[in-house]
Amino acid sequence: MVKRSSYRQAAKLFHLLSHPARLHILDELRRAEACVCHLQTVLGRPQAYVSQQLRVLREAEVVTDRKDGLLVYYGLADRQVERLLEQVLGPAGEPTCVSGCPCPRCQGEMETR
Repeated sequence: MVKRSSYRQAAKLFHLLSHPARLHILDELRRAEACVCHLQTVLGRPQAYVSQQLRVLREAEVVTDRKDGLLVYYGLADRQVERLLEQVLGPAGEPTCVSGCPCPRCQGEMETR
């Protein structure tokens, strides 16, 4: 028999994943780690909004962060979430680079084109 706490945990996770912006962020992070400026460009949302969603994901221990100089990079911390995203959204595909994105990954990709 499944414990009630397991149902509560699952409900919290599904609630977390039910937010479109958080789902978009997690979809990006399953491709590769990303900095806030990259996520901001991909989502087309202000930095404060993206940071707020990242805070929620970090507090739920779904993402991790690491600092590299002035940039903070985020990545998936939970394999269960990665598997759920795979089931719901399909294969992750390659990391995306967005024209106009100031992040080092996109700038490096744009220079090699």
